[in-house]
Amino acid sequence: MMTTDIDRDAVAKVYARWAPVYDLVFGAVFERGRRAAIAASERVGGRILEVGVGTGISLPYYSERSRVFGIDLSAHMLLKARRRVAGRRLNNVERLAVMDAERLDFPDASFDVVVAQYVVNTVPHPEIALDEFARVLKPGGEIVLLNRVGADAGPRRVFEHLFQPVANKLGWRSEFPWERFAQWIESTPHKVHLVERRPMPPLGHFSLIRFRKLEDYRGPQTELAARLSA
Repeated sequence: MMTTDIDRDAVAKVYARWAPVYDLVFGAVFERGRRAAIAASERVGGRILEVGVGTGISLPYYSERSRVFGIDLSAHMLLKARRRVAGRRLNNVERLAVMDAERLDFPDASFDVVVAQYVVNTVPHPEIALDEFARVLKPGGEIVLLNRVGADAGPRRVFEHLFQPVANKLGWRSEFPWERFAQWIESTPHKVHLVERRPMPPLGHFSLIRFRKLEDYRGPQTELAARLSA
């Protein structure tokens, strides 16, 4: 696991400052990606956890047949989300709660889908968060991510490296190579595989990424018992 360059409390403070203007700054820019992520989630359906739900900007896109539980580290962002849920009468939203993506307060296999939009490169320990997403996911379910994927080489790679100190102050990482996801797939105990990786606007710097949890997997203890009885 790579050392972290992001502090949890600092992130919460940064997004408290973003809360009043987040929809204005990021609403139209990320709308296409947001709709793609919700469409992918709806194809699975059922009970959906949205990690980093923020101001709830994506909540109206879910159909009434989906049950959505939204969490975010920022209470200021969630205040706007609660107002949106009440104002739009989004009865399919089960609950909104302040929660750390690296410490999800849910039992194993609680959700059919876990959605995280522009979240993984903002947490202190991305691999821990991804493991938590997989833990609370039911076998056969999907993790649906919208995330920045850094360049492997070239001028964009140089820019991302130089911009990283500024990005930290804004609340995210500009450097986030695909290799981190590839290594996580190999190292996680939760048996997931890549279903889709598709570039998304703006400029293809972000991707829609889908992982599926194997249906016959019931956790490390089950695998250990199977080996011992063989």
